[in-house]
Amino acid sequence: TKPSTAQCNLDLYTLFLLSEPKFGGCSRLAEILGDVSHDSVNRFLLRERYEPKDLFNIIEKVINLVGGILSVDDTVIEKIYSVPKNAELIGYFWSGKAHKTIIGLNLITLYYSDIHGNSVPINYRIYDKKEGKTKNDYFREMVSEIISWGVKPRIVTGDSWYSGVENWKFLKNQKLGFLFGIEKNRTVSNEPHKYCQVSTVAIPEEGLRTHMKEFGFIKLFRKDFKKEDSRHYILYLPDEERIEDITRNEFMTIHDTHWGIETFHRAIKQVCGICRFMVRDTHAIKTHIFCSLQAFVKLEFMRS
Repeated sequence: TKPSTAQCNLDLYTLFLLSEPKFGGCSRLAEILGDVSHDSVNRFLLRERYEPKDLFNIIEKVINLVGGILSVDDTVIEKIYSVPKNAELIGYFWSGKAHKTIIGLNLITLYYSDIHGNSVPINYRIYDKKEGKTKNDYFREMVSEIISWGVKPRIVTGDSWYSGVENWKFLKNQKLGFLFGIEKNRTVSNEPHKYCQVSTVAIPEEGLRTHMKEFGFIKLFRKDFKKEDSRHYILYLPDEERIEDITRNEFMTIHDTHWGIETFHRAIKQVCGICRFMVRDTHAIKTHIFCSLQAFVKLEFMRS
């Protein structure tokens, strides 16, 4: 990172995010500290250049990098009163929570749960339209990065947004297993050249080994709900002979671990102040986001 001459620093700003439950901004932190000015806080946000690797350097000494579950998802950091033309990273994004397009910025995260129960964000991207990349591009880029950093996950999980053939083949080439949600119109085959939609397939409780169109053999699972449509999932392992041995309990364990990323999204918004910034500059926003993610990591390490 670039050294800062500001009196405000990473630890001060991170503690501010954790301790101030309602108000954000440089003025509020300056008011609390008394001897640190608004300009000093603003200079800290503008001058620092934290990268996702800096977050990894913090957590790698504490978590087990081998054998965990790696989950991908994204969330919209709401800034509904902002004007997108005034800040490069802020735009219109679809919110699954609001079920509509809202103003904010889009955070894509790889969330890692190790074999000891520690769960932390291990890599992330803030969607930037200038880069011309999709969320799936960011996903593959981040997975490649963490592999180069020495992370060896047991399996990768994600929802149907990230469940495309290109991602499946990418993970297969990386010799990584995965569990992804899929849309009900995906087609599988139990007989050569005879494909049908997964919604019409009889799937046993323990899952069904079948052939996914354009990919290969996977195990198909279904979860039924009382008040909504059934959901379908595919599980793939590099050792295809082991796919048949995966039980319902193993599927549910992996599935439930994936949903920890939703808890992470709630925590960074409700506890770590990720939405409470009043800056427009791209570098300042990125510094704030980094500090919020570090705040979550601090809480997780205190819990463990």
